[in-house]
Amino acid sequence: MGPESRVRPVEASTIPELVDAAARRFGDLEAVVDGDLRWSFSEYRDEAHRVAKTLIRRGIQPGDRVAVWAPNSARWAATALGIHCAGGVLVPLNTRLGGGDVARLLDRTSARLLLTVTDFLDTDYVAMLAEAGGTVEETVVMSGPTPDACTPWEAFVAATAGPDLSERTGSVNADDLCHILFTSGTTGTPKGAMLRHSAVCRSYRSWSAAIGLREGDRYLAVSPFFHTFGLNGGILACLMSGVTLVPQAVFDPQVVIERVAEESITVLPGPPTIYRSILDHLDGLPLDTSTLRLAVTGAAPVSADLVDEMRDLLGFETVLTGYGLTEASGVTTTGHHNDPPNLAATSSGRALPGIDLNVAGDNGVPVPAGEPGQVLIRGYNVMAGYLDDEAGTTTVVDPDGWLHTGDTGVLDEAGNLTVTGRSTDMYISGGFNVYPAEVEAVLATHPDIDRAVVVGVPDDRMGEVGMAFVVPSGGRPVDPSAVLSWAREELASHMAPRHVEVVDSLPTNPGGKVLRYQLRQVAAQITAG
Repeated sequence: MGPESRVRPVEASTIPELVDAAARRFGDLEAVVDGDLRWSFSEYRDEAHRVAKTLIRRGIQPGDRVAVWAPNSARWAATALGIHCAGGVLVPLNTRLGGGDVARLLDRTSARLLLTVTDFLDTDYVAMLAEAGGTVEETVVMSGPTPDACTPWEAFVAATAGPDLSERTGSVNADDLCHILFTSGTTGTPKGAMLRHSAVCRSYRSWSAAIGLREGDRYLAVSPFFHTFGLNGGILACLMSGVTLVPQAVFDPQVVIERVAEESITVLPGPPTIYRSILDHLDGLPLDTSTLRLAVTGAAPVSADLVDEMRDLLGFETVLTGYGLTEASGVTTTGHHNDPPNLAATSSGRALPGIDLNVAGDNGVPVPAGEPGQVLIRGYNVMAGYLDDEAGTTTVVDPDGWLHTGDTGVLDEAGNLTVTGRSTDMYISGGFNVYPAEVEAVLATHPDIDRAVVVGVPDDRMGEVGMAFVVPSGGRPVDPSAVLSWAREELASHMAPRHVEVVDSLPTNPGGKVLRYQLRQVAAQITAG
């Protein structure tokens, strides 16, 4: 499919408007594929509207919160769009959470309805929630056996007649809330970021154009829909670009390889770990038949070697990286489809149009290009605030509208951003600041190491030193003492880690970001012993 097939994404200032506009433009094109289910864009709209009418019959009013706690599926996507078309606010819930956590989030958001499942990975979410004492007005079971106190999906959407939606969808305004998305919790305390319709519609329209999504592309959605990127970079971007959405409930390298072939997948976004898992599964062999065209990644550093393997062995024509966070609608910078091929391994691209990006020193003053500082964002994509947390909001968004991300980075002369880590990840060793991402990038070049994460641990002489958690490459044996010796040759003395722990995997959130606070806890236990 050539560049001439690329189209300008659908313009809309609200998600209900987007649903209608996409159906008008793309009509009978295939919109969603999930097993034997295949919806056109018109049928996709009809499914979303069916959910919306059901919600209105249930008494859902504009601004009411409705929660979804389930794995990726066509039903999940249509339900999310239906909630918006009813004027409701979607609360996506992490499928990794326990019943107690979900009960607290339902209470915090005042969610009136919960749509969930009882058959995901042998887990009954209804039972988990009941055990924790969580309640809502009605629980709808989207798939799996339905307990007596709940409503089965078929009964939920059974009625065909319903109210005229035009008044309700037309009353949704660009500045209305559309999502309450809980932050990834890499620091251990998730917050509810409130996002607006206009912000997500505009952000992902610009993003879709920048990365070069094409009408007729086929997009395998591995990133979970409860995550800001899976939700908006998946469901919304496909809807506005005429792209077929293929939801994937669980990431499994072999299943992904098979679906790429079966569904002629052209776009496969996700964190770097998914591509490494696929490559490891292939054990150095190329995909037999690859339709893959575009990879979009982020959430963690991407090495030049990984980018080369993605092109050579997986068949990607274009590999792009980007940067975003939940508080900024999930996306701020991105590489562009016509960028030089090596840019993906060196930066996260440039800010989208209409978004201001600065890198500032401790005094808040922007630093010159090439110097590190905290990443600051200002623009239409910044959240409305944290749910019921004015103090938390004012802590991260200053009076001039700048979102203080807590991430450290460097801007080059062309405006490309390289993220070097979290300001809270930095530690001071022998009086020198050490940014873990710089150390990790060097460790990742070791032939026996696939991935490394470094955290600071107390040291009587140096104040703090680095402890590296390393994942071996391809099951190779890793000798910690040999890695330490090698690191001393490759790094300045204050940057070279003093401890190495070999691990099979690293704890991550669903977006692929490493949960460093968990590793700091492990490191503290090791050094205390």
